[in-house]
Amino acid sequence: MTTTSTTAPHSELYDAGLAMRKTVLGDAYVDKALSAVTEFGQPMQDLVTEYCWGGIWTREGLDRRTRSLLNLVMLTALNRQTEFSTHVRGARANGVTDEEIQEALLQTAVYVGVPAALEAFRNAERVLRELVAADQAD
Repeated sequence: MTTTSTTAPHSELYDAGLAMRKTVLGDAYVDKALSAVTEFGQPMQDLVTEYCWGGIWTREGLDRRTRSLLNLVMLTALNRQTEFSTHVRGARANGVTDEEIQEALLQTAVYVGVPAALEAFRNAERVLRELVAADQAD
């Protein structure tokens, strides 16, 4: 198995991606994810941070709110609920309202199917309740 050193200096794209990732998902979430990464998983974390967050999320063509809504509907279509839940939190951090999340998920029911949308609704509602509880605890 070929591996690449994980001690190589990070690119500017990685640094921009890390900053964006922390802006959207929060420092605590990202720090926890990165501290738990194994040597095996490090290349995937590097790819996600550099390519997804640094190469795409930092582009000027769409604002963060729009990117968040797009992620929610795409992750619903793909039925990737772990990532979906993460991006519900990110969407709220980017100013997406509960009503906008609800409307986006209703539209997915029509185009990608009711079962996928139902699962997304369940997870979104759970995450939104957790966010309210966390706000009340502060």
